[in-house]
Amino acid sequence: MRSALTAERVRNDIDVLSRAGLPVDDFLDEACAALERVIPRTGACVALNDPSMQMLTTARKFGGFEAANAQDPLFALIEYGSEERTTFANIARSAQPALGMHDSGRSAPGSSIRMDELIRPLFGFGDELRMAFQDDLGMWGAAAIYRAPSERPFDAEEVGFAATVSRAFARGVRGGVLANLGNAVADPLHRSGPAVVIIDRNDEVTQISLGAQQRLAQLGDLRHSTDPIGMVFGLVATARRLSHLAEAQLPRLRVRTPAGLWLVLHASPLAGRDGVGGDVVVTIEEARPPEVVDLVVAAFGLTAREHDVVRFVLQGADTKAIATALHLSAYTIQDHLKSIFDKAGVRSRRELISRIYFDQYLTRLNQPVGPTGWFLSAGPGADGS
Repeated sequence: MRSALTAERVRNDIDVLSRAGLPVDDFLDEACAALERVIPRTGACVALNDPSMQMLTTARKFGGFEAANAQDPLFALIEYGSEERTTFANIARSAQPALGMHDSGRSAPGSSIRMDELIRPLFGFGDELRMAFQDDLGMWGAAAIYRAPSERPFDAEEVGFAATVSRAFARGVRGGVLANLGNAVADPLHRSGPAVVIIDRNDEVTQISLGAQQRLAQLGDLRHSTDPIGMVFGLVATARRLSHLAEAQLPRLRVRTPAGLWLVLHASPLAGRDGVGGDVVVTIEEARPPEVVDLVVAAFGLTAREHDVVRFVLQGADTKAIATALHLSAYTIQDHLKSIFDKAGVRSRRELISRIYFDQYLTRLNQPVGPTGWFLSAGPGADGS
């Protein structure tokens, strides 16, 4: 690792970037460049994460191995459907939110499915350092950093440094989630029909609708983007793993397109006529407001009590009603509201509700609503004819 002075400067640089309110791509570009000054790499993959499901969404690759996108489905199947012990979700739950495969003794043949089947033979790397972007509010993203077999493995000092900047990366990604709220544009794909992908028991895409092809292409239009089909396979692997649990929630992911629209992806196992399962259907839809409210509120970095106050504000409750429901004084509620407004960058309840609930939809409130209860585009053919 570089000198202690360089490490401290880079740590401070990443901390400053994380507080600047940059869009996600800008933050990750600059923060990853700073990190490389301390932890040199051959390549890297950096992904966002839906904290409610502990699953990665859109990802960016650095270092010239973008051609490896063809392996993204295999990565997802290993990450979410195997017994691999070094998944990002496991790292996020550990005492240190970073792990070096060589440093931890897990890079030897037979020690890691991911290293044996993906990292060494298909990616051509010799070692991997994994970091979860973890803070008190959850896991907001993750990074996998790679070195070639001819380079020295990541050492304990580098892994430790990565752990010290994990919280700053989480803060920067959370801020990036909020940076472009209100900038969503009208959806050009509303007439492309249902967005559905079917994966069979052999992990082959057997059917994909035009709408799904267009949605995935839309999600792939990101800087340094990986193949969004990897998200689909991640959902598939998770759906299969959870299918035997009676109370398990079907997996879903929320993700923003480059145009600023929130989408939600759902996965559900299918049963064939012969009673044999294994096939999974994934649907991609534009997210309704309730599906993104908790994610946006979490990104503000609110305390548990502030989250309770926001919940009542969204229901239209006044200060007195909130105070009664939470067994607090009206003055305490006002203090909470002031803190909430500061964190959300608003000045009133009305602005808060707009920022949380309506920013994705205000640009289309003058558009007609179709039979499904959702917006149609104005103009000829708006009814689908």
